[in-house]
Amino acid sequence: MKINAGEIRVGMLLEYKNDLWQVLKTQHVKPGKGGAFAQVEMKSLNKNTKLNERFRSSETVEKASLEETTYNYLYSDEINYFFMDPKTFEQIDIKKEIIGEKGKLLTENLEVSVSFYNKSPMSIELPNQVMCKIEITDVAIKGQTVSSSYKPATLDNGLNIQVPPFIESGDEIIIDTRNLEYVKKI
Repeated sequence: MKINAGEIRVGMLLEYKNDLWQVLKTQHVKPGKGGAFAQVEMKSLNKNTKLNERFRSSETVEKASLEETTYNYLYSDEINYFFMDPKTFEQIDIKKEIIGEKGKLLTENLEVSVSFYNKSPMSIELPNQVMCKIEITDVAIKGQTVSSSYKPATLDNGLNIQVPPFIESGDEIIIDTRNLEYVKKI
């Protein structure tokens, strides 16, 4: 599907120069002289290289058509994460390096959206919020100012985040999967 260069967003997959590229950064520039353009930083999913490209606003680029399917997370081994289609019970495995840091947030039966390109999985999309348990956190210091005084905490899945001072070890919280930030205490 062709899209205008001004519509390129972070996270999109583009077909460009006979390769598949994921958009890492994009900036719309309007110089005083000449036409506007989009400065785009992309990473090749096949060759693992980066590319900075400048597209004029009038140019079009090919957006990769992805097929999205809902799967439930089952388990993991040393190399892969395993998922099951809840309708057909068909199982798929996705390499840990494709999922990256998001894999630590996966819990049994968590429903995720898997994006496929030419029948091979490219990425997963977690729900916006997931529940986690605080394993270790520092004790809050009395008299510390309440505004923006967050303290470090380690979750039961090994991730380190910042939490408000009233959160203690053993508390269950909800975190935002997009930016790994504290949302609320349960």
